[in-house]
Amino acid sequence: MGVFAKKPNESYTQYRDRVVDKLSPSFCGAKWYNATIWLGNGTTTSCHHPPAHKIPLDELKFSYKALHNTKYKKAVRKQMMEGIRSKECEYCWKIEDLGKDKVSDRVYKSVIYTDEELKDAKETMGYTEDVDLKTLEIAFDANCNFACSYCNSSFSTTWQKDIKVNGPYQNLVSDGASAFQHDGSHAMPYGRKNKDNPYVEAFWKWWEAELQFSLRELRVTGGEPSMSPDFWKLMEWWKKNPDCKVPFAVNSNLGQKKQLLDALIESSHSFKDFSIYTSNEAVGLQAEYIRYGLEWDVWLKNMYRVNSEGNIKSVNVMMTINSLCLFSITEFMDEMLKLKKKFGHQAAVMSFNILRFPSFQSIVTLPENIRIERAQVLEDWLTVNWKNGANGFMDYERDGVLRLIEYIRKVDTGHEFTSSLESRIRDFRSFYQQYDKRRKKDFLKAFPMLKSWYLGIPETNLAPLVNVIDGDDAKSNRYVEGVLKQAKDEGWILNPQWANPGSQEYIEPDDKQQEDMIDLVEQLKSNQDTNYAGSQVKKLL
Repeated sequence: MGVFAKKPNESYTQYRDRVVDKLSPSFCGAKWYNATIWLGNGTTTSCHHPPAHKIPLDELKFSYKALHNTKYKKAVRKQMMEGIRSKECEYCWKIEDLGKDKVSDRVYKSVIYTDEELKDAKETMGYTEDVDLKTLEIAFDANCNFACSYCNSSFSTTWQKDIKVNGPYQNLVSDGASAFQHDGSHAMPYGRKNKDNPYVEAFWKWWEAELQFSLRELRVTGGEPSMSPDFWKLMEWWKKNPDCKVPFAVNSNLGQKKQLLDALIESSHSFKDFSIYTSNEAVGLQAEYIRYGLEWDVWLKNMYRVNSEGNIKSVNVMMTINSLCLFSITEFMDEMLKLKKKFGHQAAVMSFNILRFPSFQSIVTLPENIRIERAQVLEDWLTVNWKNGANGFMDYERDGVLRLIEYIRKVDTGHEFTSSLESRIRDFRSFYQQYDKRRKKDFLKAFPMLKSWYLGIPETNLAPLVNVIDGDDAKSNRYVEGVLKQAKDEGWILNPQWANPGSQEYIEPDDKQQEDMIDLVEQLKSNQDTNYAGSQVKKLL
């Protein structure tokens, strides 16, 4: 397999300087070997920071590898090879510009590959060849029983139902406005059941031919995967192919119905290497406010369940660091340390993902005095709890907290296109006023410490927005057009990317989604007539 580039006792900054930046000061292994693919609507990116872009259907006809190797990705690879900072990767550049000692995600996303693989990416494959994936994240659809405050209809059918019933959010003017003014029709053009979806079909072809043998990790996201028919087909495939050695991970909100969690825990025992990723970053009422649909006690109970009952390698907690979570984040980390103490350090592995979009929900929108105070609380917590790993709190988790503290104190704009502070503040109040009404929540009850600032924000009164907008962010990706034009002008790529088909069918979610999945799980358990899960048929589908 080769020698991994990071040496024992070598810091991530030392590794970056010695390996990654020697290839190129803008190099990232994820652009070659990693992909996130939303199969429901045919979009992709190389990690969760850049905006998604369309997968050309015309290319997919000739090769299933076009799910990852789009013309745009190849053009960005060329930029990286030449030391150019691609604009779509600005998240990492912001982190690195905080100081030479700050490590961005491009380092963490490169260190998982070997010396030879990183070198081959630049020097052998370059930007012209189709690369075989080593780590893959897929979402079959947007079916989800949660509607988290910073999520939207592109990733949640519960969010879709909100917009269908209540209409678009009003009086929003900053760069996050459009996320709450569309109904997600673009996200599920093939319907809730993904009927005749060419991207899903391409995945199954690639999986059967190559990916089941070559991937180092397959991760399924959502929505909530346990509410996806295609996810349970994959689970059934694995039960029939238990010798498959691909490490598997699934994102779950751990708030699904008990029968579905039971089935997920049971399925984990069919795998040689099974991990769970879940999301949370606050406790109690504040957690329930931020993540609509979550019940704090249930979520925490389920964290203990999967660790004690499942065949689980690790439970990874993806913390989306937004403006509201800062008021109970230390209490949340206390709970994660309790889990580590009981089950080991892998029981609650924390990652700190700083929310940038929508910017009015970002920590950069909070008043400076509150930010300074919150940074100090985090610093004090770290001083008490950093025990050189003796309590299960690992080096890179500590690095994540340190990076967050620095970000809170020094960064004033979340991303290149962040709107003015005034517009973000106004949108903060406009959004949460409507959020409270739609979700039967109470902002001031959950966050009384923000009362004075919140009530002092002027209200925005614009002409009513009657119709939903087109929420397909990939159509407005600010980077694709410019990079592909340069590529075409300079002869890198001869043809522009083709457009993906627009919305075809919208199916309004209903309360039967989870019941449908429970029925499907039972059906698959008793179905012995098919050779592979992708061919299984149920009336539901």
